[in-house]
Amino acid sequence: MKLLTGLLVCSLVLGVSSEGWLTFIPEAAQGAWDMLRAYRDMREANYIGADKYFHARGNYDAAKRGPGGAWAAKVISGNDPNHFRPAGLPDKY
Repeated sequence: MKLLTGLLVCSLVLGVSSEGWLTFIPEAAQGAWDMLRAYRDMREANYIGADKYFHARGNYDAAKRGPGGAWAAKVISGNDPNHFRPAGLPDKY
């Protein structure tokens, strides 16, 4: 119910047309997947102090998807995720 209400409010605020829904909803789903992928990478890395980096990376990747992804991420900062990257984190992430 909250998701439906959120989508409705965002459509009013962003002025999303009926054609815009065709891109907004997939962007939101892809943005949510970006954040889930960042969370899984964080759990796999198991690196102390890297949580801000992975959170920022998930938001950054989701926001690049477009308005739907930005909505899904509720972007917390405009910084590049590498701004939060801790020293010594493997390049894999």
